[in-house]
Amino acid sequence: MISTDVVIVGGGCVGLTLALALVKSDIGVALIDGQKELQPLSSTPELRVSAISSASEAIFTRLEVWPDMLAKRAMPYKTMHVWEKDSFGQISFSAEQIHYPQLGHIVENKVIRNSLLEKLAEFSDKATLLFERKVKQINVGDREVFISLDDGTPVIGQLLVGADGANSFVRQQMDMPMTFWDYEHHAIVATVKTELEHQFCASQCFLPDGPLAFLPIFAENNSQNFSSIVWSTSSEHAQMLLSCTQKQFNQALTAAFNGRLGLCEVQSERVSFPLKMRYARQWIKPRIALIGDAAHTIHPLAGLGMNLGLLDAASLSQELIKLSKEQQDLGQSQNLRAFERWRKAEAQTYIAAMEGFKRLFSGSNAITKLIRSSGLLLADSITPAKEQIIKQAMGLTGDLPELAKPLLRQ
Repeated sequence: MISTDVVIVGGGCVGLTLALALVKSDIGVALIDGQKELQPLSSTPELRVSAISSASEAIFTRLEVWPDMLAKRAMPYKTMHVWEKDSFGQISFSAEQIHYPQLGHIVENKVIRNSLLEKLAEFSDKATLLFERKVKQINVGDREVFISLDDGTPVIGQLLVGADGANSFVRQQMDMPMTFWDYEHHAIVATVKTELEHQFCASQCFLPDGPLAFLPIFAENNSQNFSSIVWSTSSEHAQMLLSCTQKQFNQALTAAFNGRLGLCEVQSERVSFPLKMRYARQWIKPRIALIGDAAHTIHPLAGLGMNLGLLDAASLSQELIKLSKEQQDLGQSQNLRAFERWRKAEAQTYIAAMEGFKRLFSGSNAITKLIRSSGLLLADSITPAKEQIIKQAMGLTGDLPELAKPLLRQ
């Protein structure tokens, strides 16, 4: 039998961040995940990448893993350019406007996960890592939660945290209700090589069917000709793009992006996944808490999904560390209500904003295009408004947990 303070189901970036934050404050953790532990990086960029904000960078810096991520593979982006195809509307952002070296970094998810795992291994006295195992049954008692694994191992803790993704087993087993809707979009992700250098600029073009983003990624010899694309479009169009030849896809991609980076050549497989908004109406139950994609998923057009999950982890760790110091029960619902109110409010704000953006930039009605293009140009011309948008996107404002607060810069 394994007995600990907090049991975390889900060994992705969010679950591992929570685990590391807790063990660094002497709170025992058992982490359960069905996949393998360390997964070696391939010689070419991985398909799944995340735009890491300054708030997330602060979390990783304080957890002492950020330098390792930079040493592995990470690409800063210093500017961002957003425009609408076949329209005059556009807006640009620059880190220089707020005296920062960059707006953020594009980092492969596997790089993040491996760095967290390697640091967590230094706390073997506090962290029990149970990889290639699955939860079979969950039973909640008055003072503890009992978890049975598929290999028969029993695990006991004060609190069980579901960090196990959009199709969370924990959420389903605990019958925690959800609100959800289908964005009626599929996102195609791939690695592409472009004729022109990206110049550390993240770009996004709004097409009638959905946004197309080019995110600069790390490549050998510091090449600036590689990007990760996220092309959100209708399911029918996505299927067509997946089934066409590589040459046809390259031509379609180059045309959709107006050739702004020259000819595009796909360098990887093309993968598509459906986009749905999910929002757990209940994040807390006795002995149970949800974080990350288990609690919410949003449209990827602003690249916020990973950052919201990391803020969940930092916020929950802050509340649990406080409870531990006060020798309070970590699993009592009343002790975790503040966390639930805090993070649910933040998630609701971003879900509403992403839905608003998606609807605003959908379709090709001439009057609607004129209004939104004029709005983009107006926002681009008002410096204080742009600076506020930049700071919000970078995670430099708002009700941040201590781990995520802006770092002091020289």
